[in-house]
This record gives sequence, C-alpha cells and structure tokens, in this order.
Amino acid sequence: MRTRRLAAVTVAAVAAVATLLAVDLQAPERAAGSTTRILPDLPPHRSEAPDVAHERAPWADRAPPGRAETATPAAVAPTPPPADVKPPASAAVPADSGSGRRVVYAIGAQQVWLVTDSEVVRTFKVSGSRYDQLEAGTYEVFSKSRHATSWHGTETMEYMVRFHRGARSNIGFHDIPVDTVSGTEVQTLSDLGTPLSDGCIRQDVVDAAALWEFAPVGTPVVVVR
Repeated sequence: MRTRRLAAVTVAAVAAVATLLAVDLQAPERAAGSTTRILPDLPPHRSEAPDVAHERAPWADRAPPGRAETATPAAVAPTPPPADVKPPASAAVPADSGSGRRVVYAIGAQQVWLVTDSEVVRTFKVSGSRYDQLEAGTYEVFSKSRHATSWHGTETMEYMVRFHRGARSNIGFHDIPVDTVSGTEVQTLSDLGTPLSDGCIRQDVVDAAALWEFAPVGTPVVVVR
C-alpha cells in the first residue's frame, strides 16, 4: 500500500516537471513570432550644464530693465603745469642811474641793467629783499665768490657778487639759492620780479653768471627806487 502511494507521487512529480519544460520550450517560439515595437529616436542624454555662452539677455547691450542708462564719461587729459618762464624785463635804464660802466638795480621794478659807457648790454628781472634793507645810492663791488652759503646755513648759491656790508651779513647778487635739505631751488623763474629774499638779489643762473663776468671788484652798483 505504501509502495503504491509513492509511485503515485512520483508519477505526479514527473508530470509537473514535464509541464514546466513544455512552457519554457514554447517561450522562444513566442518570442520569434512576436512583433518588435520600434521606439522613436530620442536625443542623447546630456548631464552637463547647458551651454549659455551664446545666450544673451534682451538688455545685454544696454541697462537692465528698471535701471537708468548712464553714459560713460570721456577720459580727460590732465592739465600740464604752467611753464616756468622768467618774466620779460622791458623797462628802460633809469635816467638818474649815473654814467659809465656800472650795474644798476631798481628796487621798485625788481630789474637789473648791466651798462657800459654807451649802452645796456643786458637787463633782466630779479628777486630782491622782502625786508627792503637797501637805501638808494651808489655802492661798489668789494668781494666775489663762485660758491657761497646763506648766513643761516640752509641754502647754497653761486656767482655771489657782494656790494653792501650789512649788520648781520653782506648783500650781493647771486643765482636762485638751493635748499640744502631738499636739493631744490627755493623759488621758480616765474617768481622773479617779486621781492622774496632775506636781503640779497636773486637772479636766473645765466644772468648771475653774466653779472659775475661783467662786474669785477671795484665796479659801481647804483641802487634806485
């Protein structure tokens, strides 16, 4: 009895396996006979960010909406500094300035003349004392120095020609002094014609050299108002 039941179970199991095999064998046939479905072409997938290099906002070449357009100011060239030019000396030699070879200095005009017996050989603007220590009259060159230092020791000058002995220092003609600390001249050429010194008469260096050559020791210096 037990043997008959086992045989029956065995036959049933074999039948189930056969059924499964039949299903698997029919699957390829169904696949071979089926109709393939063709999908439309799709654009390739792009994971990177979109290219925005050629995308421009409507206001790319003008101010964005809601913001007023402002004009870019044009570049303005810097104004060059005024030229440092010595003022012209146009006044004639004073009539009451004596005669013969001499140096004439007019305090009011801030001008010097180098005069021979018959003509003015040179005239130019100068910067005399702001303290007006000189009296009108006739003096005489008594000393000359190619290089000199101011009485307070802070300036150097060239072509010193002394003609007046002062209480603290002598007074003479020389070029525009140079500050010993900064190394620059203490005034400009365009300042000539204005009293700016502590006592002496400042000149452009070319005029100072000319007076130095013109006036040896003993040359008269006539000072007029």
